[in-house]
Amino acid sequence: MEAYTTIEGRAVAEIEEKKSRFIASVAHVETEEEALAFLEEIRAANRMARHNVYAYVLRSADGEGTGGERVRYSDDGEPQKTAGLPTLEVIRHAGLTDIAVVVTRYFGGVLLGTGGLVRAYTQATQAGIAAAQQVTVSRCVDLTVTMPYSSYEQVKRLALECGAKVVDEQFTDQVVLVVRMLDGTQDAFLVKLSELMHGREQVQATEPFDAVF
Repeated sequence: MEAYTTIEGRAVAEIEEKKSRFIASVAHVETEEEALAFLEEIRAANRMARHNVYAYVLRSADGEGTGGERVRYSDDGEPQKTAGLPTLEVIRHAGLTDIAVVVTRYFGGVLLGTGGLVRAYTQATQAGIAAAQQVTVSRCVDLTVTMPYSSYEQVKRLALECGAKVVDEQFTDQVVLVVRMLDGTQDAFLVKLSELMHGREQVQATEPFDAVF
């Protein structure tokens, strides 16, 4: 699996254009069901709004990374290509996937024209994405290393030097250190660990999985 960039959780941002309010609601979603549920949630919370324009990009239709990319957008009553498509293009330009954006418009009484609408929906989406926390998801493995206290500092330093991140530490009669690494980088660490510990270490490795790294 190639690494991909998405967002964590949710974010909201608002802009105003000629008295119309444009509220961008952004969420991390992994399936079409989650994307549509988010859209319905925003619609329900903004029943008085004139439009709830949306766009979403999913890494796969089934959330398992196997169903092919899924992309949808809607102008929700705005003139064609003035709302949903600009929203989608901002997502694309940001290089994000597994994300849904709903831009809610409360009409302010002044017509914006097609150019004004494109600009407003673009700026609202940009503001929403800017407010979100972007993260990179990669193929990872977790390694659980059990060792005596005397080796803890050296092993932890070696793990960090090899690009690992510490996930958990437990201190009982021995030290248990859990580190996360990019899949494919663990072999070099294990060789150096064995050299350092002279084979006295105990290591358990998980199967590769997708995680923020």
